[in-house]
Amino acid sequence: MAQSMDVTSDDKLWALLAYLFSPIVPVIILLMEEKKNRPFIRAHNVQALVLGVLNLLVGFTAFLVFPLCINLAITIYLIYLAIQAYQGQYATIPLVTDFVKKQGWA
Repeated sequence: MAQSMDVTSDDKLWALLAYLFSPIVPVIILLMEEKKNRPFIRAHNVQALVLGVLNLLVGFTAFLVFPLCINLAITIYLIYLAIQAYQGQYATIPLVTDFVKKQGWA
């Protein structure tokens, strides 16, 4: 997890918000031209969007089998990633980071 020199405090804040309020904030960021093109925000935003959607899907499909266990784990992981992003670090999320890069989204 490398730290980039051109990462602003604004970039860090938007990355933090993307993880904490996923998938709502990532969608909003995608609509903001000046934010979605920043490399740091873009890298975190797409990963937060994928994890947020995954969290929603798991919550809806596995609610009867695993009530809140999986959602709680994903939510705690999102908070951890938010803290890492606010510290200016890029996150490598197993499977998600590779998927996002192969799609050309980050």
